[in-house]
Amino acid sequence: MKLKIFLSLIIAFLISENSYSQFSPSSFYLSWNKSARKELSTAPANNSITDLVVVGDTVWAATGQGLSMTTDGGNNWTNFTNNQIFGTESISAIGYYKGALWVATAHDTNTGAEGILPKGSGLKFTVDGGKNWTSVPQPLDNLNDTIVTYGINNLRSNPITVAINNLAYDIAFTPNTIWIATFAGGLRKSTDMGKTWQRVVLPPDNLDSIKPSDTLDFCLQPVAGKVCSQDNLNYRVFSVIATNDSTLYVGTADGINKSTDGGVSWTKFTHTNQSNPISGNFIVALGYNNFDNSIWAASWRAEGTNEFYGVSYSVDGGANWQTSLSGEKVHNFGFNNNQVIAPSDDGAFRTSDQGTNWILPTNVKDPSSGLSIQTTIYYAAAFQGSTVWLGSDDGLARIDETGGMWQGNWKVYFASQPLVSKSDSYAFPNPFNPNTDILKIKYNPNGNNVPVTIRILNFDMHIVRTIIQNAPRGVQVRTLDNSGDVIDYWDGKDERGNVVPNGVYFYRVDAGSQNPVFGKILVLH
Repeated sequence: MKLKIFLSLIIAFLISENSYSQFSPSSFYLSWNKSARKELSTAPANNSITDLVVVGDTVWAATGQGLSMTTDGGNNWTNFTNNQIFGTESISAIGYYKGALWVATAHDTNTGAEGILPKGSGLKFTVDGGKNWTSVPQPLDNLNDTIVTYGINNLRSNPITVAINNLAYDIAFTPNTIWIATFAGGLRKSTDMGKTWQRVVLPPDNLDSIKPSDTLDFCLQPVAGKVCSQDNLNYRVFSVIATNDSTLYVGTADGINKSTDGGVSWTKFTHTNQSNPISGNFIVALGYNNFDNSIWAASWRAEGTNEFYGVSYSVDGGANWQTSLSGEKVHNFGFNNNQVIAPSDDGAFRTSDQGTNWILPTNVKDPSSGLSIQTTIYYAAAFQGSTVWLGSDDGLARIDETGGMWQGNWKVYFASQPLVSKSDSYAFPNPFNPNTDILKIKYNPNGNNVPVTIRILNFDMHIVRTIIQNAPRGVQVRTLDNSGDVIDYWDGKDERGNVVPNGVYFYRVDAGSQNPVFGKILVLH
């Protein structure tokens, strides 16, 4: 699930009802068996790697702009982006089950009065390794979908008729059923490969369990709206996993819901209703380690004053929880036997003793290119034999381990647009926010072991910072690939270590005896 636009839903507790219930679409269609144009590359489609799925020799990477795939250990990548099927959409969820790969797509949209909000754009699946794709529209309700039957009850339901704030953050599978975790739309399932979707009834906030024979009176909606006046944090769904053919775990803004009968009856685990509870009720990710049948949750603080950010895990099906990594905002999990990786805002934590001890990689740097991951924010992790893949907010990394944890050589993959010529350069992201980004300056020194100096200048052309001075760059030294292109970095600070204020800045690249290359940077906090 792990997507930049997910962060905008941290404020979604305050979303108005207008984001959910407006006009209903006039048609519902499926576009079957369209071939998506593929771009071949040496790197994934985008540097924000939101999730990873490994199937044999194939690695699927969900990115901030399309889906990427490699079948040769990362030497070559097939990128599904900028085409009729994927466009430039972000991948908000990815899942694999018995030969079928499913992804959910989304993008940010300007809603006017409510500002920038995420919008779901549907799901896509392939059953032939990406040769052909089937598109499924974003599941929406009709205006008259105000009643959901559950056992002996007819429960009121607020229809979700727009895609804004309605996107899938996770996908799970049981035999003949696809499950999606959507924020505005709640938990939904399809038994006909996405042609139709049904809303799944979960316990409301004030109940810890439900079954069809109960007499119930509550409303299916995440926030108060036109149909109902009550909020339900437990209908703000972010994660879902299936541990066998009939057992599901669903993470919401009000805890973890468990069903052992295929999603009919549910028991809810919260920070307050157990002797050994989860750390927090906001469950942004769930994982299942079949090595020891343990359930892992990225349990963030929701509304309770005693809740805290961390990891919660259970080895007895949720009856008791242990907590670890207190204070850490974890986004996802990766498993290999007794080893668990928890990607977080502060690095990729790894344990082999159920969270008693955690180890971070010390320096994710590619010795052949000199490229390194310039962020501590990691969204995804996956094992492929002795190879470990890490997806960050600033690129993809792979390590082929030759010793203990994190021991071996790193390979860093970085997507960037090609230079028009060897005298060209550009800086990105631009505008640049030093509080959240590292500026990359791409250029070509046009030679081997060329002494390069890069300076940052203010609008008056005074030197703000010397990034490198007479550092060797060029072919066989810190190059991205055979092109000889190089990337160097600026953290947005001046010579004294202070973050520079907003404004226009320039960079100057002096490479050997060549004419200097200039570029403009807009710093915007």
